[in-house]
This record gives sequence, C-alpha cells and structure tokens, in this order.
Amino acid sequence: MGSRTGARLIDWGSASGNARLVGGGGPKTTAAERDALARDLATSVARAETLVTELTQLATGPMPARAWVMSRGTWVDANLRSLERVMNPLMARLLAEHPSRKSWRAKALGTQVGGLLGYVSRKVIGQYDVFLPPDDEGIIYFVGPNVIATERKANFDARDFRLWVAVHEVTHRAQFTGAPWLRGYLSGMLDAYLATIDIDPKQLLANVQRAFADVTEKGDMKGMSMMLSVMTPEQRRIFDKMQALMALLEGHASYVMNAVAETEIPTLEHLKRGLQDKRTGMGAMERTFQKTIGFDQKIKQYSIGEHFVQQVVEASGMEAFNQIWRGPETLPAPEEIAEPRRWLARIQP
Repeated sequence: MGSRTGARLIDWGSASGNARLVGGGGPKTTAAERDALARDLATSVARAETLVTELTQLATGPMPARAWVMSRGTWVDANLRSLERVMNPLMARLLAEHPSRKSWRAKALGTQVGGLLGYVSRKVIGQYDVFLPPDDEGIIYFVGPNVIATERKANFDARDFRLWVAVHEVTHRAQFTGAPWLRGYLSGMLDAYLATIDIDPKQLLANVQRAFADVTEKGDMKGMSMMLSVMTPEQRRIFDKMQALMALLEGHASYVMNAVAETEIPTLEHLKRGLQDKRTGMGAMERTFQKTIGFDQKIKQYSIGEHFVQQVVEASGMEAFNQIWRGPETLPAPEEIAEPRRWLARIQP
C-alpha cells in the first residue's frame, strides 16, 4: 500500500501493520470449523437473498451475492483500500497545499488510523462494502473469528445466527441495487464533506474557539462529542444528512432481519438478548472510548432507524415505505427520522 500517492499523507503500510497488531487473530479454530463456517455462510447468503427480496420488494442485482469469510487482517486491508479510494481527492488537495509533508507524520497518522481499524476489526461481524469496484459487486464480508467468538460466548445456534447476520448484510446490498442512484449520492456527500476539511492551523483554532463559545453558552458539553463540536456549520449540515441516511440504512436492515427472523429463526429472542448483553457488558473505559471515536452512534442508528421503518410500514405498508428509494428528495430529512409521521405527511400529503 505504501507506494501510492496517498502514502505521503498516510502510510498505509503502518496502518495495516498496527491494525493487525491491535486486532489480533481471534479465537483458535480448527480447519473443520472454518470450512463449515464458509459453507454455512454461502448457504445463508443465498437463502437471505430470497427472503430479503420477498419482504422488501427490492431488486438484489444481476449478480448473486457471495460470502467472503475473512480473517481480521484481511478485513482490515480491504477496508484500508476502500478508505484510500474515498480519501484520494482530499489527499491530492492536501498534498498540493502542503507539498513538504514529513514522512514521519504519515507514519504517525497511519499508525493512528490502523489502531482504530484494528479495534473495529475485533467487533465487526458482517459488512457490505459500498465502495467496492464494479467487478467485486455482490461480495459480502464476514469476519470469521468474530462470528465464531460471538456464537461461542453467547451460546448461539450457529445456523440461526449466521442466517440472521446474512439477512442484515444482504438487505444493505438490496438497498444499493434497488436504488442505483444511492451509491453516487452517498459518495457525493462524502466528497462534499471532505472538500470542507482544512488543516490550516488558524482555521482549526477558529473552529475550536467557536465550539468553546457554543459550549459556554449552553453551560456544558453533555452529549456533545469533540468531533461535532469543532465542525463548521457547513460540515455539520452535511454530517447531519449523512447521519440521517445511515440511520435509515441501518434501521431498514435491522427491521428486515428481525421481520424475516420471526418466521425463519426459532432462537431470535436468544440472539437479541445475547447481542444486548454483549453491548451492556462493556467496561466504562471501553464505553468512553467508543463514544470518543463515534462508535456508539452506529448502535443508536440501529434503534432510531428501525423505529422509523417500523412506524412507516405499520402505518402505510411496504409499498408506501419503498417510495423512500425513488431519489434524494424522498429520503427523510434529519428531523424526520425521529418523527416518521412528518415524513409520511410530506410524501403522502
């Protein structure tokens, strides 16, 4: 990874190395267990495609979805490649503005990025990578050690858990194949956000001073992350739109996986309790760390978004809900995610 242009800002080799160190290898497994996992997930993904299509009425694409069972290190490298593709425009601009960037800074930043990805590699179970190149469309990642570790710790029925996770990730794929404009729209928002980033020290200081003034006015920083507090108004506007979209996508996938599970997965309640216990069983230090890096926001997205989808489907049915995929103008605004009836009133006046 280190030979590419972006390595002058982020040393991707350092990122990969540190991520693998932080992520570790996971639990020990036998060859037979790994082979069974690959077979089960291939079967689960194929079954999930049928179930998701029947429930959501969304197309799943010309190519069938395929499961790729990865190690933590392989997952890290796949996500570093996606991150580099997304970051390239920003990197090119920053290199033009700061051509004398020191190599030790690139290594330091790479190490930091790797540390965060390494931590996430210990947590993620499945992923649909939106930013894969067209030739790889339809591949769904599963981090094998994490699947097995979760099943062992919570005493899950393996086939039930694997189908449950597969339905969630296949739903994400159906969102982007059923609404072909969505990938470009998300990429456009990311590009717009990255275009606002300025590493000029004076601008950063001005942002911090403005954030401090806002906090002083409100009296405290309760519930406010540092990342949000130093955003410019334009960055916050884009960020809020992205958060609303991610809440929709995650909530829709959670709604579908649980709706499918009502008839397909006998141990659903045990699966739900097991994952909830896993989240609430963290120590105070890890919870603080997750909040600092924004990891806790993903968990909130599941519940807020699932409530939105459930309320709309119960009120008007799946066909009415699917109007949401027509184009950017039918997506819920940030203020509508928490109040589904406002979205319904706008779409179905």
